[in-house]
Amino acid sequence: MFLGGSLGARKINQLVESSLEFFKSQKVQIIWQCGKLYFDEYKKYDELENVQVHQFLNRMDLAYAASNIIISRAGASSVSELCIVGKPVVFIPSPNVAEDHQTKNAKSIADKHGAILLHESELETFPIVFETLLKDRGKQEDLSKNIKELALPGATTAIVNEIEKLLKK
Repeated sequence: MFLGGSLGARKINQLVESSLEFFKSQKVQIIWQCGKLYFDEYKKYDELENVQVHQFLNRMDLAYAASNIIISRAGASSVSELCIVGKPVVFIPSPNVAEDHQTKNAKSIADKHGAILLHESELETFPIVFETLLKDRGKQEDLSKNIKELALPGATTAIVNEIEKLLKK
């Protein structure tokens, strides 16, 4: 599954488009959330047998369940959600965000062996990175296990409880 955010990510969309034959040769089915800004440009690929193109995914739970590997940007919400999902992830952080925070988010997970970090400047290596991960079930299992250990499913409740404690003081 490829996620570029609700607006989409041009570089990720270009990567998917240029890799369609590669994915077909690897017998990979693609769930491609291209974003509303790019949907008109990429919806034509929805006609391909191994590709589903969406401007937005309303049922992320089903998309995650259907996915074996997830390629995503690395915003805080995405990273948090993907830790809970526990699937192998390749993060491609946007370099065009404040203080390069997406790279920092992705690096914090990758440094703990919970994901693969691939910079936009390294996208030419994507086929090698992806094929290696696709064929290495052990690596997929390790990434899944390690990212899931970083999940904080009760974080919202903990934050609310702390705020309530502070308000009572």
